[in-house]
Amino acid sequence: MFHSALLFLLVALAPAEPVTLLPAEGEAARFWPRWRGPSGQGIVEGSGYPDQWSDTKNVLWRVPVAGSGNSSPIVFGDRIFLTNAEDSGRKLSLLSFRRTDGELLWQTAIDAEAVEHVHQKNGHASATPVTDGVRIFASFGSQGLAAFDFDGKILWHRELGALSNYHGSAGSPILYRGSVILYQDQEKGSFVAAFDHKTGEKLWSTERAATVGWGTPVVIRAAGRDELIVSSQHAVNAYDPGNGKLLWTVKGNKFEVIPTPVVGHDLVFCSSGRSGPTLAIRPGGSGDVTSTHVAWSSPKGSPFVPSPIVVGDHLYLVNDILSVVTAYEAKTGKLAFQGRLGSEKKESFSASPVAVDGKVFFTNDDGETFVLAAGSEFELLHVNRLGARTLASPALVDGRWYFRTENELLAIGS
Repeated sequence: MFHSALLFLLVALAPAEPVTLLPAEGEAARFWPRWRGPSGQGIVEGSGYPDQWSDTKNVLWRVPVAGSGNSSPIVFGDRIFLTNAEDSGRKLSLLSFRRTDGELLWQTAIDAEAVEHVHQKNGHASATPVTDGVRIFASFGSQGLAAFDFDGKILWHRELGALSNYHGSAGSPILYRGSVILYQDQEKGSFVAAFDHKTGEKLWSTERAATVGWGTPVVIRAAGRDELIVSSQHAVNAYDPGNGKLLWTVKGNKFEVIPTPVVGHDLVFCSSGRSGPTLAIRPGGSGDVTSTHVAWSSPKGSPFVPSPIVVGDHLYLVNDILSVVTAYEAKTGKLAFQGRLGSEKKESFSASPVAVDGKVFFTNDDGETFVLAAGSEFELLHVNRLGARTLASPALVDGRWYFRTENELLAIGS
């Protein structure tokens, strides 16, 4: 009897498993294999990354990139991969560069039949590819989902049908236990689906009610189970990433949603876009948990395009309508500070922030990177200027930054 009571007490006092966003594992954790890096939320381990640069200072190499694209570079081994569009979207490609010197190694185009209608700021190559170290997976909107090997050979190409999102498609694919997961919200036929990473065969597909959205999902681990989080129009939904079953819903998002969710302090933070609220959600539960699982929410001021970032005890957001950064205490939602990043300009930030060496870096569309000290007070350390339009988020590996600007790919390092 005594032993049973003691065992019950020990179990009750044991710390609960923390809520985490599933990181890249194995060799992939050493590189930048996906959107927002190995952490999946812009957090960079290690040190030795310069925090000051210009269009000449600390630039190790720069190479031209023909065509256009807002997708971020990903890095694995000595390779950098980018998606790209030429001829107004009639030619869509995956490009591979050598990381040491930026030499273009190959460019492989997929068959592009109909040209998808896109917003001028979105373009035809906004989805960041993802790699498992053997294959690279890239989403090309209405032109489907494709897998390539490291020599540029197309391994499979899965058609998804014509997409009808009025600004075009943009969400990046993610990997989960041998599957490639992608969601697409559109006028008709919205879905979240998983495909076999070796063959492209559809493993499961779940219909969605949302009619517009451009986001990227994440997979978290909470209370002993994995949850696929999709933050989009009017709601945040969690699915079982193994079969696509809907687990729970939290309502409160705005109409147009782009930012990728982030995780910290056992909460999932979802910014609803267009200066709407940011929701701090306790994952888990079943059904509509809006009234029970929202720990706190911000009144307004969320980013439209850039994703949030959690560094230490704080959640940082950049309002790209007003060029204002806001920091909240992540656990409580208490306002820590607000500060101006450059001049007020509508839709002035597209890249998502990154954090390394106790600093948070916000890059605007003009190629200006604002370097803030991570903490509870607004402390602007530097402003770095590339002098080129920059909508893509950077990749960071081995003390080097890799930036994609409007016309170039650059490596920055000491």
